[in-house]
Amino acid sequence: MAKTRTVYICNACGTESSQWFGKCPSCHVYGTLEEQILNGNANGNNRAGWQSQSNNNNRKPTTPQPRISVKFSDITEQEQPRMLSGYHELDRVLGGGIVPGSLVLIGGDPGIGKSTLLLQTANQLSLRFPRILYVSGEESGQQIKLRASRLGVGVTKENDDNGEKEVFEPNLYILAETDLEEILRELESLKPQVAIIDSIQTLNYATLNSAPGSVSQVRECTSALMQVAKRENITLFIVGHVTKEGAIAGPRVLEHLVDTVLYFEGDRYASHRLLRSVKNRFGATHEIGIFEMVDHGLDEVSNPSELFLSSRDELAPGTATIVSCEGTRSLVVELQALVSPTSYTSPRRATTGVDYNRLQQILAVLEKRVGIPLSKLDAYVASAGGLAVEEPAADLGMAIAIVASFRDRMVDPRTVLIGEIGLGGQVRLVSQMELRLKEAAKLGFKRAIVPKGQTYSTDIGLEIVTVGKVIDAIVVAMPGNPMNISEEEENGE
Repeated sequence: MAKTRTVYICNACGTESSQWFGKCPSCHVYGTLEEQILNGNANGNNRAGWQSQSNNNNRKPTTPQPRISVKFSDITEQEQPRMLSGYHELDRVLGGGIVPGSLVLIGGDPGIGKSTLLLQTANQLSLRFPRILYVSGEESGQQIKLRASRLGVGVTKENDDNGEKEVFEPNLYILAETDLEEILRELESLKPQVAIIDSIQTLNYATLNSAPGSVSQVRECTSALMQVAKRENITLFIVGHVTKEGAIAGPRVLEHLVDTVLYFEGDRYASHRLLRSVKNRFGATHEIGIFEMVDHGLDEVSNPSELFLSSRDELAPGTATIVSCEGTRSLVVELQALVSPTSYTSPRRATTGVDYNRLQQILAVLEKRVGIPLSKLDAYVASAGGLAVEEPAADLGMAIAIVASFRDRMVDPRTVLIGEIGLGGQVRLVSQMELRLKEAAKLGFKRAIVPKGQTYSTDIGLEIVTVGKVIDAIVVAMPGNPMNISEEEENGE
């Protein structure tokens, strides 16, 4: 029987040691030794035997033939039906539904709603599939039952034609366990269609000497779960903790092992939550699903654009509306800017939901190319609802909001601004313009200011105004000579 041995390998220099040290004895870097299990079969004798056979010069030449590989044209294409989770927003992020036998990793800040979302999803799936398993390493069965009662999970009641209530008990199984071997035995015995592991950092593999949540424990536990899931065709949802920087805790190989990586984002003090896809082998990446936290759990947001638009009836200077694209979804977002005299030696710049470096660049362009003295003024820019708007298509709306606040002017609330701003003051083309314009028209906007040369359909139902430079966009967005420009300058003379 092959024996296994434990070694500690430095992830900085690769030095192998038989025991753990706080500092690598070779490169003298702290905290780099990681525990690894080596199999006794992986020795040089096996490789030498293979080489001796492959290098035999006495063999007669034969026609090359594959041993176990399959020709690409011989593989038959089989379309796998996806399982619907019961939540359209989650299905959208996963690429149209849950792929059987896939591994999905969900990360997010503590208290953001990861367990709530997965428990509600497990309840919806258990109404249509015979075996759904929820494995919790952080809560006992009684604690899960208490939380499920608040969320309305466990028993679903519906009224039949006679006015009586029918009670449906979902096929949801709960396992409060942290021992990996017990969990693997339960997966092989129950063979559920979907299993949820909450969370991977709490599982313990008894063969390893390290504590649960360490790099080696997370890697080995995920690898073992992946092998069982692929062999038994079980879909696994794995919850992963995040570090203070926001990345999923544990080794980077964890994200390489799984098929899909989702991040649950949002402000803990706000009601909305964003489920964002950063890796998906079965669908598009950078898709988002939007949920709202209510008293009975998480609800889907059917029209997210209204969530990120404040009241457009109350006009205020320094506001502009943009259309941001996240994957294949377009969102109408209101940007707010405030420019005021500074009380300090160096002016303050602060952002909420937009990129800070992008704000600095736009301020420099406005001062250099347009002539607005912003170097000694405080500038604050925020997106309504706190939505993270990172794409360059928000540049034009940000610039117009800053100018409107500086001049204390109003921008027509029925106008959307879409475009990227170059360092020379040009308004550059952006992608998915027609998708953005259709979303704006659906919400009742009347006019759109877009870059010159942009292609779009003519039957969208919006008045399209094309501009080539930032100064042109400012004049169109705020008519009435907002920059105190002379008539000759405005006419380009």
